[in-house]
Amino acid sequence: MNAGATRRESADLDTAIERSADARTARTLIDRLVEAHPEIAADLERDATVRDAVVAIACTSRALSSAIIADASLLDAVRDAHDLTNELTLDAYRARWKAHVAPDAGALRRWKRRELLRIAVRDLLGFAEMPEVGRELSELAQVCLEAALALVQPEVPLTIIGMGKLGGRELNYASDVDVLFVHDGDSDRAERVARAVLSTMSTPTEDGIVFRTDANLRPEGRQGPLSRTIESYTTYYDEWALTWEYQALVKARPVAGDDELGLRFMRVITPRVWPEKLDPDAIREIRAMKERAEEITERQGISDRELKRGRGGIRDIEFAVQLLQLVHGRDDDSVRSTNTLDALHELAEGGYIDHDDAERLDRAYRFLRTVEHRLQLYDEQQTHLIPSDVPTRARLARVLGYRDSPERTARERFEAEHRDHQAAVRRIHERLFFAPLLETLAGTGALSPEAAEERLAAFGFTDVERTRAAVRELADGLTRRSRVMRELLPVILGWLSETPDPDLGLLQLRRLAEGPARSASLAITFRDSPGAAERACHLLGSSRVVGEALRRHPEFVDTLDDDDTLAAEPSRAELVADAFGTLEWRGDEEQRREGLRRFKRRELLRIATRDLLGYARLETTGSELTALAEACLEVALASLRPASPSR
Repeated sequence: MNAGATRRESADLDTAIERSADARTARTLIDRLVEAHPEIAADLERDATVRDAVVAIACTSRALSSAIIADASLLDAVRDAHDLTNELTLDAYRARWKAHVAPDAGALRRWKRRELLRIAVRDLLGFAEMPEVGRELSELAQVCLEAALALVQPEVPLTIIGMGKLGGRELNYASDVDVLFVHDGDSDRAERVARAVLSTMSTPTEDGIVFRTDANLRPEGRQGPLSRTIESYTTYYDEWALTWEYQALVKARPVAGDDELGLRFMRVITPRVWPEKLDPDAIREIRAMKERAEEITERQGISDRELKRGRGGIRDIEFAVQLLQLVHGRDDDSVRSTNTLDALHELAEGGYIDHDDAERLDRAYRFLRTVEHRLQLYDEQQTHLIPSDVPTRARLARVLGYRDSPERTARERFEAEHRDHQAAVRRIHERLFFAPLLETLAGTGALSPEAAEERLAAFGFTDVERTRAAVRELADGLTRRSRVMRELLPVILGWLSETPDPDLGLLQLRRLAEGPARSASLAITFRDSPGAAERACHLLGSSRVVGEALRRHPEFVDTLDDDDTLAAEPSRAELVADAFGTLEWRGDEEQRREGLRRFKRRELLRIATRDLLGYARLETTGSELTALAEACLEVALASLRPASPSR
């Protein structure tokens, strides 16, 4: 009986295929599988667990589909339904690996492939949520590192430190396993051991690889030795380490090798990751690094599809959590978890993040990482980019569990949920750093005044009393205007913190909002035009002259959201015509003088704004200032000189 006939005889199999995310692909894979391994036909008919597992893998992972066609014994990993419904611990993985009679590198690769298939099936059939998947992948990788180290028979005391997603127990299906090597004794021998471990883990063979293992987070990167002594690490971190290297150590933990050596390493790095004194420059450097990464995705035009680095993506959540850990974790060791979701909820319990915001970020993180997992399962390649073509996005949506409804297709439902999560993540990300500080300034926060002052300094605000007064002035009271400004203040402080002089910016914003009418108008503009609000903050924190000009011309704030207006460069003739129009209704000479001064101040504000916001190059600014001066001279001569005497 051929494979096609066998398939048709199974109503349950047909039903499973028809309900799947990609029925055509599932049928093709099952036909190929039964053709290569006829004995599997009976399993597909009788064993619901195997049947559901094969259909799910066929629709989701081309890599694992090819693997089970090449080696049907991999399906042994999913034959036990009880085994699929339970998360395995680190010790359980160790026991499963030790069950091998003659373990070697080839056996390790095949064992990892079988266990990876089991994890993927647990994920796809709904037996494991995203955090469990990350934990199991991490435990699997840790046991593989232990096995690789044992197989090369280390000649010196050596420990392997897990970094990144391995350290946080949140690996993806295609994550690099980031590690550091630490040894005692002979460095040449330790170097050989480290190279052998990397080779065992990462060398491609017909059986694939164990895990892509990367030691490039080590001091000096690819240029540095693979393994160092604790003394060498200490010297490097004290004298040469960059800010991002300390940030990376937030997730460090020993994962294999000499336990005592690993503990000694952690005792050395812990006070360096969580120093007694918070370095404001380090915080600003980390934020600048994040902004540069965002600019790259913006230039490439992929920000909306980039799950990891795009606006409202995974990095927004991970970055916010790690930065808040670095800011608050020195004084509070309860917020130092290496796992993103655990740390997020620790920060909420400590009062550093609102509980509702933490729950919203939790949901978004689970969603984004699940999408990332589905993308990476397909070919087991590192990718974070949602496909641009509609058919592939539709397939992704169905793999994620979305189905068509009378109102919307599966793809449209997925895309709508993705946009909703992006917007929520970005909104919370932008105000997250300052909410606890504002609560403290208002007298209700979890931080002491000293801690608040230090954290404000880390974000560029050095005069805490002036900051406190400005916040109260902007947000006090029960008026609608006050409520709007209170909600916006965390975002406003974030924008101001990125300017050359945040203290000046906040002072000038306070002056700009003086008076009930002006304050209400500004609050509405900031609420309805966030682009204008962000640009106004940039100007206020960049120039005292421009801040004073904005105070004289508050209506100019409304124009900051208009790119066409900011990009325009009036000619000299247009400036002359505008100036004459300003003066023509003014009666006496003093009024015309004041009118010309107002015209000049307004145009200086426009020119300076174009300069500070990057709409004009230096030479353009010079020519505009020259044109303004000439226009003022021409209008002054025409409007202010006395009339010629009659003859």
